[in-house]
Amino acid sequence: MDHAARLAAARAHFAARLAFETDVSDVHAALESGEPGFVLLDTRNREAWDQGHVRGAIHLPKPDMPARIPAEFGAGTRFVVYCWGPGCNGATRAGLIISELGYEVQEMIGGFEYWAREGMPVDAVGADGAEVDATYPVDPLTAPRPVAGARVACDC
Repeated sequence: MDHAARLAAARAHFAARLAFETDVSDVHAALESGEPGFVLLDTRNREAWDQGHVRGAIHLPKPDMPARIPAEFGAGTRFVVYCWGPGCNGATRAGLIISELGYEVQEMIGGFEYWAREGMPVDAVGADGAEVDATYPVDPLTAPRPVAGARVACDC
């Protein structure tokens, strides 16, 4: 492959990734805006959801998607999906299901693991069934260190 062809292939590759992937920082910023333009779906099982999930997400495991999505969401709804983390392809599988149903979808890379490790808001289900704050402290290996308690973004 010549130089021009390699550059064209690289542009196509990275443009496609950006079209179908987003990251936890961008999802958090969109949710904080109050009008994210998408529905955030946690695709994991009930036990994982109960242990902790992104605040503002909807729990919708993959097996339920073919019946629930068309019944609960109108045409034109955009989705962002996540699963456990980078070592899990559950969100990728969910993205395939959702796109086959005719909806736009992006995968939140890093999944719940990086959401939690970057100190984003996490809820869990308490013993009484109520949502409880389960936010983790920022992991300095995955996110910039806050300065004087302020949230710092990597500004990617």
